[in-house]
Amino acid sequence: MSAQIIDGKAFAAKVRGQVGEHVAALKADHGITPGLAVVLVGEDPASQVYVRSKGKMTNEVGMKSVEHKLDEATSEADLLALIEQLNNDATIHGILVQLPLPKHLDEDLVINSINPAKDVDGFHISNVGLLGTGQKSMVPCTPLGCLMMLRDHHGSLSGMDAVVIGRSNIVGKPMAQLLLGDSCTVTIAHSRTKDLPEVVGRADIVVAAVGRPEMVPGEWIKKGATVIDVGINRIERDGKIKLVGDVDFASCSAVAGAITPVPGGVGPMTIACLLANTVTACCRANGLAEPEGLTA
Repeated sequence: MSAQIIDGKAFAAKVRGQVGEHVAALKADHGITPGLAVVLVGEDPASQVYVRSKGKMTNEVGMKSVEHKLDEATSEADLLALIEQLNNDATIHGILVQLPLPKHLDEDLVINSINPAKDVDGFHISNVGLLGTGQKSMVPCTPLGCLMMLRDHHGSLSGMDAVVIGRSNIVGKPMAQLLLGDSCTVTIAHSRTKDLPEVVGRADIVVAAVGRPEMVPGEWIKKGATVIDVGINRIERDGKIKLVGDVDFASCSAVAGAITPVPGGVGPMTIACLLANTVTACCRANGLAEPEGLTA
């Protein structure tokens, strides 16, 4: 048996196309252009790459893209003042503060200073609470992308047994909430879970988001299960740096029914869902119908 590859790159391109259509309709029908502001503090190389990519794709779908690049030594007061300015800017519908922040800045304080309606990362404590109680919220981009791919592959997820490996606030916990919302039976597993192979082995859906390279072998996977690999780990192999996920792709793809590759799986969906969240935030701010198929 060889698993079907869930092509996140192609799916993300499809989502960006849908976003572009909604943006064009908002402009034509209502004279509104969704706006996304990204704030980058410091010179972290990976963050700079992400911010450039986000800006490029924001422009490509026809949205307004604003970047604020601040010095590493920027004070908390100055950063909070900028966020307040963006909160009050009616042309900005989504605000994203690129993480990690320099150590002298309080990430929780900064994230929670963003207007929850503009929190397109879905990290604000209000959005976390709304998601956890099944109410309308802004949903973290990576879990939303995973959910979209699962829905596309399976149709209904109702009654399926899902295991999320990892309990981070960014992926593991919101992923579990989203799967619960789609009527899955959900287990959150982690490094201290007893008999992890047995727990994973009963799942119809496995979402691996633990941050350990190739931790999950094929022998843990139930035959025909769907495996969503959120991990992006850089390892050295044969003298070269290679990107691998949290699952061992070769052995897992031999038994799974479907699997996301790394790279080219979940990763491209994160920015696509950031764009989708910005359009959703814009529609909500203007009392318009939310874009179908781009929300949880």
